[in-house]
Amino acid sequence: MSRKGFAVSAALLVGLMATTFAGSALAQQQPSTGLGSAWPTDTPDVSSMPGYHVYTWMKSGVKYIQVNDSSGKVLVAVATADDVFLPLPMGSDAQNLRTPQDASYNPTPTTSATVYQDDSVKVTATPQVDGAMLFQAAPCTNPVECSSHLNGN
Repeated sequence: MSRKGFAVSAALLVGLMATTFAGSALAQQQPSTGLGSAWPTDTPDVSSMPGYHVYTWMKSGVKYIQVNDSSGKVLVAVATADDVFLPLPMGSDAQNLRTPQDASYNPTPTTSATVYQDDSVKVTATPQVDGAMLFQAAPCTNPVECSSHLNGN
């Protein structure tokens, strides 16, 4: 192979590598919207607990709540309307989400922290002995507590 052919091949390889790296960097910077996004740009973070990011959406009378960890990974999501809660099958901790419709729901966990709360819904996180986190979503039933609007909603 001539030196000229080698220089062209090397330049092509360098150009291909630069394009690949630039493409992945651009993909990470693209804004994302909607339920399931790591960093939704169409709704504010309304978390009341450091280390979590909570996003909500309303559509057709249904409130959707998504809880992400500090790195943007989706943990759990739930849909709710008229005090009925439907855990959504998404997020790394989807199997650890309890609602009042679940037989294993415990309305008064002793070590829970409020991750999100508005005038009608409260989402809590409770550490488990195995290191997992149990999330519970339920109606906010204490009028004084609910009216405090922890999330500014």
